Amino acid sequence: MDLISDGIYNLIIFVLAIYVGYHVVWNVTPALHTPLMAVTNAISAIVIVGAMLAAALTVTPLGKTMGTLAVALAAVNVFGGFLVTRRMLEMFKKKAPKAASAAAPVEK
Repeated sequence: MDLISDGIYNLIIFVLAIYVGYHVVWNVTPALHTPLMAVTNAISAIVIVGAMLAAALTVTPLGKTMGTLAVALAAVNVFGGFLVTRRMLEMFKKKAPKAASAAAPVEK
């Protein structure tokens, strides 16, 4: 007989994961934000695979619905992360020089 149910253990792990994740993300230096986003996208891709497996192996309608919802939310996270990463990388590209005609004033 268990003194503490499995649900309580899962809740404790979930709360600890939130706490550790918060401190890991907020203590990252700005130079490492782009690599962190890339790693986060990879982890979200793994979450999609796990959610698909969980949805496929569940027999209850609630489980199937929650698994499908998990797949959808993780997919939104992956695609949004790639969009944010692309925008961040575009900030580091050199800007094209302006045309010479636009730089010189027009005299009449």
